[in-house]
Amino acid sequence: MNVSPRAQLILLAITYWLYFGQLGVLVPYLGIFLDGRGFSSAEIGELFAVITLARIIGPSLWASIADKTGKSLSVLRLGCFLTVISFSSVFLFNGFWGLTLSFGLMMMFWTAVLPQLEVITMQSVAETRIGYGQIRLWGSIGFIVLTVALGKALDHFTTDAPVYASIGVLTLLFFSSLLLRQPAIKTTATEQSGNLWQFVKQRPFIVFLVSASLLQISFGAYYGFFALYMRDLGYSGQQTGLLIALGVLAEIGIFLIAGKLISRVGVWGLLMACMVLTAVRWYALADFAHSGWVVMLTQLIHALSFGLTHATSVHFIHHFFPQSFHSRGQAIYISIAFGMGGALGNYLAGQMWDQGTNAFNTFGFSAITALGAALVLLLCSKKRMNV
Repeated sequence: MNVSPRAQLILLAITYWLYFGQLGVLVPYLGIFLDGRGFSSAEIGELFAVITLARIIGPSLWASIADKTGKSLSVLRLGCFLTVISFSSVFLFNGFWGLTLSFGLMMMFWTAVLPQLEVITMQSVAETRIGYGQIRLWGSIGFIVLTVALGKALDHFTTDAPVYASIGVLTLLFFSSLLLRQPAIKTTATEQSGNLWQFVKQRPFIVFLVSASLLQISFGAYYGFFALYMRDLGYSGQQTGLLIALGVLAEIGIFLIAGKLISRVGVWGLLMACMVLTAVRWYALADFAHSGWVVMLTQLIHALSFGLTHATSVHFIHHFFPQSFHSRGQAIYISIAFGMGGALGNYLAGQMWDQGTNAFNTFGFSAITALGAALVLLLCSKKRMNV
């Protein structure tokens, strides 16, 4: 199907809206769904960790296929389709291992989507004057809309609401992927030379990857228990949804200016600032979450903790790796940082949380880990990382 560059960008924006909208449906409220099924905080953390492990193997497997065949879009479509099929099995299970299997399979196929979507988007915007951030911000809008909607729904419906909404969003995501086109990209002999390992083993990428992994470890408490934490402190479901949406709303502004910030400040400087402020964010949640104003401030910092960090990371990988390794470069980032780092963060948070009685220590640990992510960046010079 012949799709114009403008139509392609609109379809990419819709795809991002649905992809991150699905995260807004499930990620903040999965803990509440599992709590409603009678799971303990330790079991919730363990389930989060197990299903996150799928992000270690999945991205590299799918990205290798995409890079070698040049068919990123086909891999993306297949991932969307298999995600819908595997997630449907959630309705068949109630126990720990059954749900772990369902979410694990869903995550395995889900990992095929984002790396390919990032590559296709970077290739598509190269044909236009539109920047990556201007497309990616629609993912934040989708996250906001569906997070607020689900927060409100949880005030009126059962804790199963997130999984019912998820199946609908995932189905729409698959249909949107069918309308996209594969950008025509010219390759050169220089771009195809070398091997992946010679880039992965370089100091700038190793330092970047370790720092990114520590940052994701620090997110364990937030991703696994923020909604439960807010509920325990007396916030309603709608208030929690609005707080989560506030953080993502701030991302939109960041994505609009991310390109200019990267060109002016550089990759190293932006990542350092984001890591330090993320550490401040987690400490504030640990000690002052009873104050709504403080929680609102910490959610605004989410624009840096996730939004600017992610945009900067995608930029770094896209320019650090040759074109023939773009998908695998993005996949390594997602596998190690979000997969291993995310799984470890979820597991540790689950072990420390203890039904909310150790909330201070858990978020305090997150603050220390985020600060560690900043310190790791000191092992590489600004010049070598500012690609």
